[in-house]
Amino acid sequence: MQNSPNVIDLLQSVTAFLRNAAIPKLSGREAFDARVAANVLDIIERELRLAPDMAAAERDSLRQLLGTDGNLEALNRQLCEAIAAGHIDLETPGLAAHLWAVTLNTLAIDQPAYSSYRAALQAMEQ
Repeated sequence: MQNSPNVIDLLQSVTAFLRNAAIPKLSGREAFDARVAANVLDIIERELRLAPDMAAAERDSLRQLLGTDGNLEALNRQLCEAIAAGHIDLETPGLAAHLWAVTLNTLAIDQPAYSSYRAALQAMEQ
């Protein structure tokens, strides 16, 4: 039985090719575009790897915060409406922690090397 490589393995292979073989042979605009492409592939790989668990945790957090059930999009819309109506604010237990967790999860996918993100993670570990 043959197993095909999974999508994450394929993305990592293409990214490694770009960084290790293609980009060193390029210059100027082509090198820049290839670095951008490699960075995009990194984001896609992290999204595929991390987003499902993060979305589940966000949904659970929203369900607790709002006291209702629904899909992630509907729960986020309800949160925005509750904030806009003044029913929920930063004094609401759990809201600040929820917003901070969502922010950190977004950075984990989009900008994991961002210095403020790394500092926030270190502060949480202490």
